Amino acid sequence: MFNPPLTETRIAALEILRTLVGRDDADFHEGQFEAIETLVDLRRRALVVQRTGWGKSAVYFVSTLLLRRQGAGPTILVSPLLALMRDQIAAAARAGVRAVAINSTNAHEWSDVQRQLANDEVDVLLVSPERLNNPAFRENQLPDLIRRVGMLVVDEAHCISDWGHDFRPDYRRLRDLIAQMPLGVPVLATTATANSRVVNDVAEQLDTAHFASNDAPATTAGSGGTGGTDIGVVTIRGPLARASLRLGVLRLPDARSRLGWLLSHIDELPGSGIIYALTVSAAEDTARLLRDAGHNVRAYTGQTDTGEREKSEEMLKNNEVKALVATSALGMGFDKPDLGFVLHLGAPSSPVAYYQQVGRAGRATENADVLLLPGSEDEAIWQYFATASMPSELRATAVLDALSANDGPLSTPALEARVDIRRTPLELLLKVLDVDGVVRRVTGGWVATGAAWSYDRQRYERIAAERVAEQQHMLEYERTTECRMEYLQRSLDDDTASPCGRCDNCAGIWYPDEVRDDATATATASLDRVGVALDPRAQWPTGADRLGVPAKGKIAPSERVLEGRALARLTDLGWGNTLRGIFAPSAMDAPVTPAMLAACVRVLAEWGWQQRPAGVVAMPSRHHPELVNSVAAGLAQIGRLPYLGALDLAGAGPTGEPGGNSAYRLANVWNGFSVGVELAEALASASGPVLLVDDLADSRWTLTVAGRQLLQAGAPAVLPFTLALRS
Repeated sequence: MFNPPLTETRIAALEILRTLVGRDDADFHEGQFEAIETLVDLRRRALVVQRTGWGKSAVYFVSTLLLRRQGAGPTILVSPLLALMRDQIAAAARAGVRAVAINSTNAHEWSDVQRQLANDEVDVLLVSPERLNNPAFRENQLPDLIRRVGMLVVDEAHCISDWGHDFRPDYRRLRDLIAQMPLGVPVLATTATANSRVVNDVAEQLDTAHFASNDAPATTAGSGGTGGTDIGVVTIRGPLARASLRLGVLRLPDARSRLGWLLSHIDELPGSGIIYALTVSAAEDTARLLRDAGHNVRAYTGQTDTGEREKSEEMLKNNEVKALVATSALGMGFDKPDLGFVLHLGAPSSPVAYYQQVGRAGRATENADVLLLPGSEDEAIWQYFATASMPSELRATAVLDALSANDGPLSTPALEARVDIRRTPLELLLKVLDVDGVVRRVTGGWVATGAAWSYDRQRYERIAAERVAEQQHMLEYERTTECRMEYLQRSLDDDTASPCGRCDNCAGIWYPDEVRDDATATATASLDRVGVALDPRAQWPTGADRLGVPAKGKIAPSERVLEGRALARLTDLGWGNTLRGIFAPSAMDAPVTPAMLAACVRVLAEWGWQQRPAGVVAMPSRHHPELVNSVAAGLAQIGRLPYLGALDLAGAGPTGEPGGNSAYRLANVWNGFSVGVELAEALASASGPVLLVDDLADSRWTLTVAGRQLLQAGAPAVLPFTLALRS
């Protein structure tokens, strides 16, 4: 065995490492000290690609203390997730590293952080990538930090790359920050999930910004050395095999069977772990099902309150719950070394994303179980979310035109009233355009920079094609008869890939495949649950008056519909599957099936309204007239309610498509409906609320406007009902 020489740096680094891990016999993993030496002694730039649990954080904490001893300033650590920040600060404290964070949740601490920085009492400053574009931080604090910085660390660096499984526009801005680093300041980028395309892309961004004039290529090393010359980027890449993980894929016919299997066998899964679901509603529904059956689990999604998420993370770390039922919101940064299992109800859209999630398990244990239960609906869900990060030329041009036409900055709400883009995709598009240098966030909002810009169609088409290819690779992972770990390693271009000897294809099926009848019955009942609340709109959207809608402020109670109901969300595991088929672009309009009508009747039976409807009114649907009319007529007949008729289309009716930006959607439907004479007479004589039936609720402005007109025509109250809620 090769014993590296005990240089001064290695002796000091070993001492810090042993303090960090709390063991006097601890030594560096292969490649760790090489990375530290690259940063501390050579003051170079390094990209470390190593499996989860290898110890990437040890590299930057040890390097930070060594650099600080040499008189360097604090390390800036760009970290993508708050959960990761909390763990990193705790780990830093164990090593005697004074770490503080600046992020959206601790604004009350910023003044203390600034004071500590001014007094040189901070070794590591953790910042979120979003914070780098905050005007106050960027203009008032960042320049001084850059002058004093001792090292820059970019954690989860695959987010920089278009090709990474978790690309984030805010991360692309880091290229500009790297370019501002003074000569001799080391830069470290780390990730556990990057194939060769991503590695090359990230290395190029690390290298080009600083060394372009040298024309020096990035250098590459395996785990055993730094390699290359004294300029460029050193890539230290190790094998990605996880010997502790036992992989398997269990194909079951439907969601009922998958949930039944989970109910049958969750207690047999080792220790505590994570159950991943593809959608928020699936995670919440699964957690509810398991809790109702007596299992100690909690839901964890991007919509979960921050405090609840922190509590859930802590409970899982302390083994106080069997599992967190989570979306991808629980991913990078969650650190529980003894996590016993990771189970997926539905597959992520790429093997790389899957590797990242299963990498949470078995980091400090000899064994951990990883099981995928793919669903027939997975591909439809992938497609549903596929275009979220892809800006269209039409939308980008609309944003640039609106900003260019304004004399000063426009806030996001003000801009939203000028372009037909919803808030979340608008914010994402602004970040993309900001990275491209054509818009800039300033105090008061956004401005156009005047820089030339053209839509990079070829780039986005290449990315979209790569996403499709990744989805196919995930399907191949599910079907392969070869070693599953080897397949994942090859997906990340790991040339050390070899059979693991542990997965179901190498060693035989290790998981039970039977599903108890009582568990199947319980799962069936859960999936058959119906009824999702439709909260009424209470406020007209900002800027609607600019679009010709004479409405602003609060919606008057006399013009406001009551709380409504939808049969299910499109993203639900149960009725959502059926509804996704009905609302698919290629689906033909058809009358409601008896089973779905019976489910709608159950929604009404469980509604809990203050007063029973006195009649039924149908919306004049443009896309599903047979469906809507059959639901309205069917509910009227079964409920022995008078069918009062349908609203009329006014002129050409509503314009645009469902959903969209609130102000624009309201303008599109504002003058789209009218109440005919016969319907008005029926409303005037109604003795109670009317049930307003539609196919799909998204923005809810169609129901709001149509309900308002029914109220103005004499309806005592309006109860909206739709088959589907988009999300």
